[in-house]
Amino acid sequence: MLTLAWQAAALAQQGARARIYTCVDAAGRTLTSERPIPACLDRPQRIIDGVTGHLQGVLPPSYTDAEREEMARRQQALQAQKEAERERRYRERVLLTRYPTERAHQISRESAKESVQVVIAGAQARLEHLAQERQRLDAEMEFYAANPDSAPAALKRQIAANTQEMQDQQRFIDGKRAELARIDEQFDAELAELRALWARQQ
Repeated sequence: MLTLAWQAAALAQQGARARIYTCVDAAGRTLTSERPIPACLDRPQRIIDGVTGHLQGVLPPSYTDAEREEMARRQQALQAQKEAERERRYRERVLLTRYPTERAHQISRESAKESVQVVIAGAQARLEHLAQERQRLDAEMEFYAANPDSAPAALKRQIAANTQEMQDQQRFIDGKRAELARIDEQFDAELAELRALWARQQ
């Protein structure tokens, strides 16, 4: 009975000493211990089976909060970089599929601009109509040139409304012309990118 108890105690002691930690510290020395090595807390420590000599695992470094935050930031930046690269390659594939030739790209540019140009033409026609109406209103005001304050209130309101609408139409046209410029800018940038992609395919 005592023999069995002694054997159990010996096995327990052997199991407790079976794990060996080993690492190379900052000075390049190889250290070993039955417990995690304080000098290697900032680097991985190999865990060796003390009986068989086989690798049981690796104890990862113990990082400070600041170090963990920096590692997380770097990991996020790397992930964002990989995602941006995937998106870039996907966009290139889409561009090449949509515009296999420069002519196809030019047709798309013209189509995108055409709808805006139609709107501008309509606004310009309205502006011309307002200008003609203004000539009529100004002709009526000629009767009151000597004393403009004596002009009918309705005529004054028509002139004010005409002035406001002409200004609104001009701002609208200017905005649409700016939109045309943005469309050209976008297609110019795409064309430069496409020419590089087409060249790589040759």
